[in-house]
Amino acid sequence: MPAARESLLDAAYTALVRRPWSAVRMVDVAAAAGVSRQTLYNEFGSKDGLARALLRREADGYLAGVERALAGHSDPRDRLTATAEWTTSAARDNVLVRAMLTGCWSERLPAPALSAVPSSSAVPAQRRADGPLPTPGDFVALVRDRAVSLLAGPGTPTSDSADLARSCELAVRLALSCVAAPPGDGGVADLVRSALQRQEV
Repeated sequence: MPAARESLLDAAYTALVRRPWSAVRMVDVAAAAGVSRQTLYNEFGSKDGLARALLRREADGYLAGVERALAGHSDPRDRLTATAEWTTSAARDNVLVRAMLTGCWSERLPAPALSAVPSSSAVPAQRRADGPLPTPGDFVALVRDRAVSLLAGPGTPTSDSADLARSCELAVRLALSCVAAPPGDGGVADLVRSALQRQEV
Protein backbone atom coordinates (compact mmCIF):
# COMPACT_ATOMS: atom_id res chain seq x y z
CA MET A 1 0.00 0.00 0.00
CA PRO A 2 2.74 2.49 -0.98
CA ALA A 3 0.31 5.29 -1.94
CA ALA A 4 -1.46 5.15 1.43
CA ARG A 5 1.89 5.01 3.22
CA GLU A 6 3.14 8.13 1.43
CA SER A 7 -0.14 9.94 2.08
CA LEU A 8 0.13 9.08 5.77
CA LEU A 9 3.74 10.27 5.94
CA ASP A 10 2.79 13.49 4.17
CA ALA A 11 -0.07 14.02 6.63
CA ALA A 12 2.21 13.31 9.59
CA TYR A 13 4.81 15.80 8.35
CA THR A 14 2.16 18.48 7.77
CA ALA A 15 0.80 17.90 11.27
CA LEU A 16 4.31 18.13 12.72
CA VAL A 17 4.91 21.48 11.02
CA ARG A 18 1.73 22.83 12.63
CA ARG A 19 2.05 21.45 16.15
CA PRO A 20 4.46 19.59 18.45
CA TRP A 21 4.77 15.88 17.80
CA SER A 22 3.31 15.15 21.25
CA ALA A 23 0.07 16.85 20.10
CA VAL A 24 -0.13 14.97 16.79
CA ARG A 25 -2.89 12.38 17.03
CA MET A 26 -2.93 9.20 14.98
CA VAL A 27 -6.65 9.58 14.26
CA ASP A 28 -6.03 13.05 12.80
CA VAL A 29 -3.14 11.79 10.63
CA ALA A 30 -5.35 8.99 9.27
CA ALA A 31 -8.23 11.39 8.59
CA ALA A 32 -5.95 13.89 6.81
CA ALA A 33 -4.60 11.07 4.61
CA GLY A 34 -8.10 9.81 3.85
CA VAL A 35 -7.56 6.33 5.28
CA SER A 36 -8.81 4.46 8.32
CA ARG A 37 -6.98 4.52 11.61
CA GLN A 38 -6.62 0.74 11.27
CA THR A 39 -4.75 1.24 7.99
CA LEU A 40 -2.41 3.63 9.78
CA TYR A 41 -1.70 1.09 12.51
CA ASN A 42 -1.36 -1.75 10.00
CA GLU A 43 1.25 0.29 8.10
CA PHE A 44 3.30 1.68 11.02
CA GLY A 45 2.33 -0.28 14.12
CA SER A 46 2.42 2.67 16.50
CA LYS A 47 3.07 6.39 16.72
CA ASP A 48 6.74 5.62 17.31
CA GLY A 49 6.73 3.47 14.17
CA LEU A 50 5.20 6.38 12.25
CA ALA A 51 7.93 8.69 13.59
CA ARG A 52 10.68 6.26 12.58
CA ALA A 53 9.20 5.90 9.09
CA LEU A 54 8.93 9.68 8.74
CA LEU A 55 12.57 10.14 9.76
CA ARG A 56 13.70 7.37 7.38
CA ARG A 57 11.82 9.00 4.50
CA GLU A 58 13.30 12.45 5.21
CA ALA A 59 16.81 10.98 5.55
CA ASP A 60 16.40 9.16 2.23
CA GLY A 61 15.14 12.36 0.60
CA TYR A 62 18.14 14.29 1.84
CA LEU A 63 20.56 11.62 0.56
CA ALA A 64 18.78 11.52 -2.83
CA GLY A 65 19.37 15.28 -3.03
CA VAL A 66 23.06 14.70 -2.28
CA GLU A 67 23.19 12.27 -5.23
CA ARG A 68 21.59 14.87 -7.52
CA ALA A 69 24.00 17.60 -6.36
CA LEU A 70 27.01 15.36 -6.91
CA ALA A 71 25.83 14.38 -10.39
CA GLY A 72 24.92 17.88 -11.55
CA HIS A 73 28.36 19.25 -12.47
CA SER A 74 31.54 18.12 -14.15
CA ASP A 75 34.04 19.96 -11.94
CA PRO A 76 34.62 18.18 -8.59
CA ARG A 77 34.71 21.47 -6.65
CA ASP A 78 31.37 22.47 -8.14
CA ARG A 79 29.94 19.09 -7.18
CA LEU A 80 31.06 19.47 -3.57
CA THR A 81 29.86 23.08 -3.46
CA ALA A 82 26.45 22.02 -4.78
CA THR A 83 26.32 19.29 -2.14
CA ALA A 84 27.10 21.80 0.60
CA GLU A 85 24.45 24.18 -0.72
CA TRP A 86 21.90 21.33 -0.84
CA THR A 87 22.75 20.37 2.74
CA THR A 88 22.18 23.87 4.08
CA SER A 89 18.97 24.42 2.10
CA ALA A 90 17.55 20.99 3.06
CA ALA A 91 18.26 21.68 6.73
CA ARG A 92 16.75 25.16 6.49
CA ASP A 93 13.57 23.89 4.83
CA ASN A 94 13.00 20.65 6.76
CA VAL A 95 13.01 20.53 10.57
CA LEU A 96 13.60 16.77 10.62
CA VAL A 97 16.58 16.93 8.27
CA ARG A 98 18.03 19.72 10.42
CA ALA A 99 17.62 17.66 13.59
CA MET A 100 19.11 14.54 12.01
CA LEU A 101 22.12 16.40 10.60
CA THR A 102 22.87 18.32 13.80
CA GLY A 103 21.65 15.96 16.50
CA CYS A 104 19.68 18.86 18.00
CA TRP A 105 16.16 17.63 18.71
CA SER A 106 13.67 20.11 20.13
CA GLU A 107 10.71 19.11 22.29
CA ARG A 108 8.48 19.77 19.25
CA LEU A 109 9.96 16.86 17.32
CA PRO A 110 9.62 13.10 17.62
CA ALA A 111 12.64 11.58 19.31
CA PRO A 112 12.75 7.87 18.50
CA ALA A 113 15.81 5.89 19.47
CA LEU A 114 18.41 5.93 16.70
CA SER A 115 19.26 2.29 17.38
CA ALA A 116 17.23 -0.46 15.76
CA VAL A 117 14.01 -1.53 17.47
CA PRO A 118 12.38 -4.97 17.37
CA SER A 119 10.11 -5.12 14.35
CA SER A 120 7.27 -7.52 13.77
CA SER A 121 5.91 -5.54 10.81
CA ALA A 122 4.93 -7.39 7.66
CA VAL A 123 5.59 -4.17 5.72
CA PRO A 124 9.15 -4.19 4.26
CA ALA A 125 9.41 -0.38 4.34
CA GLN A 126 8.51 -0.40 8.04
CA ARG A 127 11.03 -3.13 8.84
CA ARG A 128 13.65 -0.87 7.22
CA ALA A 129 12.41 2.13 9.23
CA ASP A 130 12.65 0.04 12.39
CA GLY A 131 16.34 -0.53 11.69
CA PRO A 132 19.00 1.89 12.88
CA LEU A 133 18.47 5.55 11.99
CA PRO A 134 21.51 7.61 10.92
CA THR A 135 23.34 9.80 13.43
CA PRO A 136 25.01 13.09 12.42
CA GLY A 137 28.32 11.22 12.14
CA ASP A 138 26.66 8.61 9.92
CA PHE A 139 25.46 11.36 7.58
CA VAL A 140 28.97 12.82 7.34
CA ALA A 141 30.36 9.40 6.44
CA LEU A 142 27.54 8.60 3.99
CA VAL A 143 27.88 11.88 2.10
CA ARG A 144 31.69 11.74 2.13
CA ASP A 145 31.74 8.17 0.85
CA ARG A 146 29.17 8.89 -1.89
CA ALA A 147 31.19 11.90 -2.99
CA VAL A 148 34.43 9.93 -3.06
CA SER A 149 32.87 7.09 -5.05
CA LEU A 150 31.54 9.53 -7.66
CA LEU A 151 34.65 11.73 -7.86
CA ALA A 152 37.41 9.12 -7.75
CA GLY A 153 38.17 7.64 -11.13
CA PRO A 154 39.07 4.01 -11.71
CA GLY A 155 42.60 3.25 -10.66
CA THR A 156 42.88 6.27 -8.35
CA PRO A 157 45.90 5.69 -6.07
CA THR A 158 45.10 5.08 -2.40
CA SER A 159 46.92 8.26 -1.31
CA ASP A 160 44.85 10.35 -3.77
CA SER A 161 41.65 8.70 -2.53
CA ALA A 162 42.57 9.60 1.04
CA ASP A 163 43.16 13.24 0.05
CA LEU A 164 39.85 13.26 -1.82
CA ALA A 165 38.04 11.81 1.20
CA ARG A 166 39.47 14.60 3.40
CA SER A 167 38.32 17.25 0.91
CA CYS A 168 34.85 15.72 0.70
CA GLU A 169 34.54 15.51 4.47
CA LEU A 170 35.74 19.11 4.79
CA ALA A 171 32.97 20.26 2.44
CA VAL A 172 30.34 18.30 4.38
CA ARG A 173 31.51 19.58 7.74
CA LEU A 174 31.62 23.17 6.48
CA ALA A 175 28.02 22.77 5.30
CA LEU A 176 26.99 21.42 8.70
CA SER A 177 28.68 24.35 10.45
CA CYS A 178 26.65 26.66 8.20
CA VAL A 179 23.48 24.86 9.26
CA ALA A 180 24.27 25.63 12.90
CA ALA A 181 25.57 29.17 12.26
CA PRO A 182 24.40 30.54 8.89
CA PRO A 183 27.15 32.38 7.00
CA GLY A 184 27.00 35.98 5.85
CA ASP A 185 27.64 37.33 2.37
CA GLY A 186 28.61 34.70 -0.16
CA GLY A 187 27.02 31.92 1.86
CA VAL A 188 28.22 28.36 2.09
CA ALA A 189 29.34 28.30 -1.57
CA ASP A 190 32.10 30.88 -1.02
CA LEU A 191 33.31 29.11 2.12
CA VAL A 192 33.48 25.73 0.43
CA ARG A 193 35.11 27.04 -2.74
CA SER A 194 37.78 28.93 -0.81
CA ALA A 195 38.50 25.91 1.40
CA LEU A 196 38.69 23.55 -1.58
CA GLN A 197 41.12 25.81 -3.45
CA ARG A 198 43.71 24.69 -0.91
CA GLN A 199 42.79 21.03 -1.28
CA GLU A 200 43.54 18.46 -3.94
CA VAL A 201 40.16 17.66 -5.51
